[in-house]
Amino acid sequence: MPTVKVYKMDGSVAGEMQLSDKVFNAEYNEPLIHQAVVTRLANERQGTKSTLTRTEVRGGGIKPWRQKGTGRARQGSIRAPQWRKGGVVFAPKSRDFSKKMNVEAKRNALFSALSKKVADGELIVVDKLEVSAPKTKEMVAFVNALKLDKRTLLVMDNDDMNVILAGRNIETLSTLPVAQISTYEVVANAKVVLTKGAVEKIEEVYGA
Repeated sequence: MPTVKVYKMDGSVAGEMQLSDKVFNAEYNEPLIHQAVVTRLANERQGTKSTLTRTEVRGGGIKPWRQKGTGRARQGSIRAPQWRKGGVVFAPKSRDFSKKMNVEAKRNALFSALSKKVADGELIVVDKLEVSAPKTKEMVAFVNALKLDKRTLLVMDNDDMNVILAGRNIETLSTLPVAQISTYEVVANAKVVLTKGAVEKIEEVYGA
């Protein structure tokens, strides 16, 4: 079982915590993580773009001039692509970009991503996270105390609005409730900070 230090908000060490082997000591599986990230990004695509082809543009049913004898290039319709207000060549159409990934694969990808963070020393556990008021300066002090100088994901075990509001003006910090943690969020951030309660909930849901 991997063991990590538990920090206080002021950067001092509050103790140690043993992490679940299943969740935080899983084998690194890069292809599975890649699949999870691609699936997440694909499912966020709207795919609603659509333009008209020459068969869908209104008008242009008659030949603009006769085929021969005018001295001009032959034309069959004023709605051909080379005409102003004509149809679009290879027009993009609405489509569904969504992908599917089974639950077990999603979980294993998350375990692998979290385990990689632990192995690289990029996962930090804090005993609790609370601020007296939704003021950015309190979160800045927390970020400086733990030396979170890179893009950081803060995973909370509750929806503390003071913490969320205090941290939203910090460009490199993003907050997330533990119920919404995903492989994409883990790998998209250089460091991951979990509250002790968040770790316990993750282990409770996915099994110790």
